[in-house]
Amino acid sequence: MSTVVVGTMAFDSLETPFGKADRIVGGAATYIGLAASYLADDIQMVSVVGEDFPEAFMDDLKSRGIKLDGVEQKKGEKSFYWSGKYRNDMNTRDTLDTQLNVLADFKPNVPADYRNADFLMLGNLTPAVQMSVIEQMTTRPKLVVLDTMNFWMEIALEDLKKVLKKVDVVTINDEEARILSGEYSLVKAAKKILSMGPEYLIIKKGEHGALLFNSEEVFFAPALPLEEVFDPTGAGDTFAGGFIGFLAASKDISFENMKCAIIYGSALASFCVEKFGTERLQNLTKKEIDNRIQQFIDLTQVEIKF
Repeated sequence: MSTVVVGTMAFDSLETPFGKADRIVGGAATYIGLAASYLADDIQMVSVVGEDFPEAFMDDLKSRGIKLDGVEQKKGEKSFYWSGKYRNDMNTRDTLDTQLNVLADFKPNVPADYRNADFLMLGNLTPAVQMSVIEQMTTRPKLVVLDTMNFWMEIALEDLKKVLKKVDVVTINDEEARILSGEYSLVKAAKKILSMGPEYLIIKKGEHGALLFNSEEVFFAPALPLEEVFDPTGAGDTFAGGFIGFLAASKDISFENMKCAIIYGSALASFCVEKFGTERLQNLTKKEIDNRIQQFIDLTQVEIKF
């Protein structure tokens, strides 16, 4: 089944307690597409890059079967750039520099052969851009997944609420869930967000796992305890890519199957943080993924006898 991924392809400069990395490839669509490609075929990306974006990286994406017909490259312009520094807890980061460049006037053009896709993954972008992609789809996808952030909740809330009515799954972190809902309890927050339109809500809690809600059920998946986390950048996007990639590959969008999709998303995200940028995601093997999934299974299985 085909999956359209919309989001940024960018350069990041990062500093963590483990070191620094300067102008490495990042961006939501990059992480989502890479993660999804390990599980599903026919990944179709929509993004924009500048003339400075490395051709070798584009070739690597193509070699994985990722289609780039929807990625516009603007000659004479620069790609989106973000620079940040993580604090010692690795959960808090400070933005040092943001250069929108080609993203400043990004108007995505969904290619005609993308417009009947089975799945649509809307990476973190302005709600207006996300809505424009939804409106370009000829037929409604079987599943539309939305990622967003607190920034849009603060400056474009009304536009975001319109998009929430058009999607099936929303994925945000716990802080964002509280901001969007105005509720501190995540259970109350989930109820309020689900009343805004989506059928499912995923609340990511970083190293503390993820929660999946619908109107009647709740599922919790733990995060895998890791000895070292080098770079959390892109972990949430990698999670989303693994999640939608598993659903597309299994062709099953039930709540029960979403539980499995969350485990696959969590497993791939656990690889992402082991190296800077996309390095780890570009060098995974099926055996490594299978072993990591087994670790999650072993972590969550318990037999209780009364």
